[in-house]
Amino acid sequence: MLLIRRTAADRRRELLARAPEFRSRFRSWRGERPFWAGLFTFAAGLPILYWPYANLTLGGIPLALSTTSGAGSLLIGTLLLALGIALCCRPHLRVFAGIATLLLALVSFPVANFGGLFLGVACGLTGGSLACAWLPPPADEPSAAEAGCGGT
Repeated sequence: MLLIRRTAADRRRELLARAPEFRSRFRSWRGERPFWAGLFTFAAGLPILYWPYANLTLGGIPLALSTTSGAGSLLIGTLLLALGIALCCRPHLRVFAGIATLLLALVSFPVANFGGLFLGVACGLTGGSLACAWLPPPADEPSAAEAGCGGT
């Protein structure tokens, strides 16, 4: 019985051969949903979650950016992460998720350390705006020549 062993170089060559197919499939998947809105919304939740629970030191001096409502930043950050995932998985919820993202980003400013030191607010407002503005790709529309608008 002959065992064929694949080397790491063989596996790399196989992956590189399939890379164009993967890129084209990802590009078509990304075009069918508000991908960038979901990415910005997800990115808005990360700094809002991080700053209240981070132990930072600046030249040996402890820097604490905690609020009395650390649970508020935990809730807002978690909801923004969930909305970012929902935008990528359920594009038909884009208007609800966009408005909820805009409201949560604005509420995070006074509740969660200036909205994650302005990073969460900026990403949240960008992601919410992109989600509300995104439109699904049009269904298969007939071209202008097929519709009789040829202009002859």
